[in-house]
Amino acid sequence: MCPVKAIHRLRIIGLIEGISFLLLLGVAMPLKYFGDMPEAVKVVGWAHGVLFIGFVVLLMIATILADWSLRRGALFFIAALVPFGPFLVDKRLRLHAAEAGA
Repeated sequence: MCPVKAIHRLRIIGLIEGISFLLLLGVAMPLKYFGDMPEAVKVVGWAHGVLFIGFVVLLMIATILADWSLRRGALFFIAALVPFGPFLVDKRLRLHAAEAGA
């Protein structure tokens, strides 16, 4: 797999994982605590967990293939832990993909 494809896949799963995180915090958690629907957190939380693991795996692959520093990979990892973080670093990932393709 080339670095550009790895970064592109990382961007896609990062955006999907970011959406799942916002759904977990903004929809499922209120349904659990205010709507007495704990199943919402179970389903959305499980999906978010799987997506997060996929993000971490793709982040490791992209870090290796694009020859990123450990610091850069760690910053992208930390961004995934923060609400809206994946959306904030998406532009930077796009720039790194363009840089890797040049």
